[in-house]
Parts: sequence; structure tokens; C-alpha cells
Amino acid sequence: MALKLQYTYKGHTKVVGYANDKHHSMFEAAAAAEGLDLKRYQMLEQQVQMSTRDKKAHRDFRDNYFRDLGFSDIQVIRDES
Repeated sequence: MALKLQYTYKGHTKVVGYANDKHHSMFEAAAAAEGLDLKRYQMLEQQVQMSTRDKKAHRDFRDNYFRDLGFSDIQVIRDES
């Protein structure tokens, strides 16, 4: 069963192939599909992880960062075909 990643980027919904072994998360896979460099995000993410153990703070940081980039509705779907 294949997985697909569905996301909306700047108002356009897109579907791409997705593999857990190629990307750290579905968020990073969506950014890679759009050709975005995430070095700054990864540096800031590491700082958030080091400064708090609160998983909600980490999720909020990630969600807000990707929302600012123009992403919304990022989800992994199963390809039933």
C-alpha cells in the first residue's frame, strides 16, 4: 500500500508520493516537494527542543512556522489504487 502526501501550498492543493524513510516528517516532505530549504527551520526546531520538553510547544512552533511558509492541511493519505 502506497502513501501519498496531500497538502495545500499558497492556496493550491497538491498530492505527491510519500515515504517515511526519505523524510523526517510529513512537513519536511511537503517543503522538499516545493523545493524549500529548511536549514533555518531545523536550527530553530533544535533550539525549541533544547529549551523545553513540552511537546505542545514544539508542535505549535512547527505548525506556525509552516503556516507562515504558506502550507496548510498537510496530511498523509493511503493510495488505495
